[in-house]
Amino acid sequence: PPPPPPFFSTPPPPTRDPLWSRGLGDVYKRQLMVGVVLLGFLGSNALAVGAPPSMDQADFTRTLDEISNWGRWGVDDELGTLNTITPAVRAQAASLVKEGTTVSLALPLNKIADAINQKPFEHEVFIFGGDESFDMDPEDIPQAAGDVFKIDYHGFGHSHMDALPHFAYGGKMYNGFPFEMNAEDGFSRLGVENIAEVGVFTRGVLVDMPRFLGIDFLEPGTAITATDLEAWEKASGVRVKAGDALLVRTGRWKKVAKDGQWNFIQEAAGMHASVARWLKERDVAVIGCDGVSDVMPSGVTGRFNPLHELVLIGLGMPIFDNLDLESLAEKAAATGRATFLFVATPLRVSGATGSPLNPLAVF
Repeated sequence: PPPPPPFFSTPPPPTRDPLWSRGLGDVYKRQLMVGVVLLGFLGSNALAVGAPPSMDQADFTRTLDEISNWGRWGVDDELGTLNTITPAVRAQAASLVKEGTTVSLALPLNKIADAINQKPFEHEVFIFGGDESFDMDPEDIPQAAGDVFKIDYHGFGHSHMDALPHFAYGGKMYNGFPFEMNAEDGFSRLGVENIAEVGVFTRGVLVDMPRFLGIDFLEPGTAITATDLEAWEKASGVRVKAGDALLVRTGRWKKVAKDGQWNFIQEAAGMHASVARWLKERDVAVIGCDGVSDVMPSGVTGRFNPLHELVLIGLGMPIFDNLDLESLAEKAAATGRATFLFVATPLRVSGATGSPLNPLAVF
């Protein structure tokens, strides 16, 4: 057989801060090392991390059709893969809380314009009085302050959830609903309010790909495939299962800290569109990433964010974009845990295509 990849055959240098050097529990260390040894025997094809595999339009359309969840939970269903988060799944996820510690997964809302944050968050603070006097006598108005927020959150600069109306294909959204803003200021079907009513309360799984590979970050444009995810599973001893929130760290913010911003729209590490089939097989509930989940360029002819299209439209799966997974990665390494309680809920805005939000990991 061909020789194993170099990061399996020899210990990585200390500067790479590998997963097994960060105070993991003994059991997790043993699981990881056994996985590494097993993967070494798989040869150089054990991982496919690299340039995106090619996929043409016919492959994309066929995949969209074959993974479809349309009608699976009824013709009127508006929750999609959140249906896999059953009461039993929630109860099991709650049992993962051992310490009661929390980690925020959201970026601070950014008010500074740059090449990536082209629509900065706007925040105005005011003292009550004037228009906010509620017709009270000025002497009776308490000393209080309020805020006005304005945010255009979709894109690459703010942590947010993509709800199911965010993408359509051929004029159809998930479950065949027409791509029409047929309600006042929004969509009458699939709006984010459906998710807000139930929230996302489930097991979170952090796939820290850079730490797994013993590097600081994936280079922009690096594609993660199902083969890579399964290699991580074998090394970690964790299997992604029905109802999970799958969070993939590419190390985006580590690279920003080291090298500054780059043209993220042209080149970004992420998952290849073919991963959509694997997500369907595993019945994952939601996905999230420190990027936008899609690798860019996508490797799919004529499609900018094909994974978004496949999972939002075909699977009915919400997506968390631009998460801050750095603190979570440190906590996971320090505790030797890749799983935790994941909690998130969007703003309850009828007909909306998504929402800014602050997801939490609870250990």
